Amino acid sequence: MTGAPEEPSTLEAALAFLRSPEAVRERAAAMLARGLDGQLRHFRVDLGRLADVADLVAAVTRERYPDLRVPLHSRWRHFGAGGRDRAAELHAALAPLARDERARAKIDLAVTSVLLDAGAGPDWRYVEPGTSTAYTRSEGLAVASFRLFAAGLFSADPATPWRADAGALEQLSDHRLAEGLQVSANNPLAGLGGRAALLRRLGQTMREAPEIFGARDPRPGHLLDRLRERAGDGVVDAVQILEAILIGLGPIWPGRVSLGGVSLGDVWRHPAAGGTGPAAGLVPLHKLSQWLTYSLIEPLAEAGLEITGIERLTGLAEYRNGGLFIDLHALAPRHEAVMGETHSPGDEVVVEWRALTVALLERVAPLVRDRLGPAARHLPLASILEGGTWAAGRRLADKRRDGAPPLAVISDGTVM
Repeated sequence: MTGAPEEPSTLEAALAFLRSPEAVRERAAAMLARGLDGQLRHFRVDLGRLADVADLVAAVTRERYPDLRVPLHSRWRHFGAGGRDRAAELHAALAPLARDERARAKIDLAVTSVLLDAGAGPDWRYVEPGTSTAYTRSEGLAVASFRLFAAGLFSADPATPWRADAGALEQLSDHRLAEGLQVSANNPLAGLGGRAALLRRLGQTMREAPEIFGARDPRPGHLLDRLRERAGDGVVDAVQILEAILIGLGPIWPGRVSLGGVSLGDVWRHPAAGGTGPAAGLVPLHKLSQWLTYSLIEPLAEAGLEITGIERLTGLAEYRNGGLFIDLHALAPRHEAVMGETHSPGDEVVVEWRALTVALLERVAPLVRDRLGPAARHLPLASILEGGTWAAGRRLADKRRDGAPPLAVISDGTVM
């Protein structure tokens, strides 16, 4: 796919459109336009506050990356939680393997870890074995998933624990995952059953899509082979990675909007979405899928592929970025229920918040680059997120709500 897609008029075109980052950007912009006209039910938008947002994000970025060599916002950053170099441990474990097999193992890890990365809730923590250090929320899930991967929980072959395959994932029970994540009555994890079911469906889906995940030994890592086959001269556009993820993993998402019997994943209805044809009224966000795309870029590059078009991907519609805009008043609730009630992921207020988050990230990124100066002129949005908006949003949440998001959203373990 190249360039912005046309507004779809057929089912096939609608599916292709809704899987594109251009559709995420377009529908988010439509939501922002309605917000600026005061036509949204749940939020007011104040672009004048984006200066404050940019000031904080630039300051946090300089603090975290003084040389402004900011990497992409990906799962690999979280594997270094607590200052521990788990990447070195992974490198040592995979050293005897050939280059492509090392990359497949890293893709296996990234996919399983990202799919476990929806909101953990305020009360869960993970104590890394052999230490007394406890981790919470996204970093906790990163460290926990790394340890489960290293222990072979996702591998059906005891002799090769550092991998994930359909055989092991299909058989993963809620109990085994709960045990591995240290879940108990005193250490509850939001959406545990949803996470386990998601990984089981991943195993089943891979077995049903041998053209993407391999026929003999279905694994997430075989995305490398699929993308290499489709690459021209070893060059892969980031949107091709996203498309492969959305098509290959589409069936794993539970109870979502579908078109023509095809599950759309992180796509939701909202009356302000606009559009025509079968895609009308639908807001694609693809948070976990784009997060996964960002997280696959490094292992694919290590396997010799050149990744282009990263700037075509969008910001991530999750609660750290979204909380940043609420806490600094770029988004203001229009009524008490926004902050005072508990919502489901598909509720209009949540879809509105997430879409506005994507649109405002587009607006704030150039302001952040301006504040950081010429050295940041070419920083992609993914680096602005890493520098950046996610860390600034977390800092505000820690200060104001002990890390909790500003909106209470019921987590099924598969969305935010």
